[in-house]
Amino acid sequence: MVTGVFVARWTLPTAIKGTGYVFRDLGEKPHLVVWAVLAGALWAVANTLTVFAIRDVGLSIAFPLWNINSLIGVFWGWFFFRELRGAGLKDWAKVLGGALAIVAGAVLLGYASSHQSTSVPQRSFAGMAAAVSAGLLWGTMYIPYRKAYVSGMNPLSFVTVFTVGELATMTTLAVVFRGGLGPLLEEVQRARPALFWLFLGGFFWVIGDLFQQYAAKYIGIGRGIPLSNTNQLWGLAWGVLVFGELSGQGSGTRTLVVAGSLVMILGALAISTAVAPAGEWHSGRAAVARECERYGLDLQRAESAQLGQDPLSREAPARRWWDALIVAAASGIFLWLASSVKRPPIVLNAKWSAALALAMVALLVGCGRLLWRRTRFS
Repeated sequence: MVTGVFVARWTLPTAIKGTGYVFRDLGEKPHLVVWAVLAGALWAVANTLTVFAIRDVGLSIAFPLWNINSLIGVFWGWFFFRELRGAGLKDWAKVLGGALAIVAGAVLLGYASSHQSTSVPQRSFAGMAAAVSAGLLWGTMYIPYRKAYVSGMNPLSFVTVFTVGELATMTTLAVVFRGGLGPLLEEVQRARPALFWLFLGGFFWVIGDLFQQYAAKYIGIGRGIPLSNTNQLWGLAWGVLVFGELSGQGSGTRTLVVAGSLVMILGALAISTAVAPAGEWHSGRAAVARECERYGLDLQRAESAQLGQDPLSREAPARRWWDALIVAAASGIFLWLASSVKRPPIVLNAKWSAALALAMVALLVGCGRLLWRRTRFS
């Protein structure tokens, strides 16, 4: 999966902006390279911790616990980047209350998803600690995100380096936990028929993550991260409608699902209406000025980037021949993995699957077009 993430994080920025643009952007802000690698490493460790959390306490307990990253994001956004400073009590209530509502909705949905605990008593504490630690790491991971974006870096450039930390850390962890490179490669080879689906999942995940990156840039991590955590609603829709995961459950479970979904939606609506007032904008500009002064950046260019303008696009070199080669190589990997793919023995509802897929494509095209018109993916 992380290999699919790595390929996507190089292919999509190349297709959208070109490697010349990406490397010019990185060259102007070299101090952020190490921050991007660090963020990728934090993601990989947090992702690994979720595996142990699910094993030891089950998804219904683990998911709500690591969803505290919403609250961590609100805190770090306020503490380091002056988000919500200068905002009134009403906006504070919308953002913080919305984040708490999303966490509460996650708790209800997680409880409804499974009533049978798979945890071993002596592992329960370790599993909960792993879930909480994953949430803390994911919430802290957004500090490098925001640090890069208040400096004017394009999210496409940031994720290109971010994925180096992802792949290197994930590979190291996999080798350590499997007892060496040899056993790991043998296990991967045995899973060859399923690799295409894992690779495809990683690739698609990056598409959604890019929207989260732009959210962190333009509305901050205090608002963007809680809103992105509503992805659990989509997961619930696929699980219930396509895979029939709650079939046979009683009315109590269905009531919890509806209640949890409504709470999360209301929380998202509250955050989305908390538009930053003038006082918060001035506070945010102070954070931009601080980063520019610290690292010798051009304040005017950084402020233009915050407004969706892209001065770098007029200066970046033209696309190179190897841009097409990168895209072709990614396509070749897909074709190679698809040559040995097998359809998993999973029963699904084809009509609901098609309906949800069409809805996601419509959102992808609509939101992508809006982002392009307003920012040119800057």
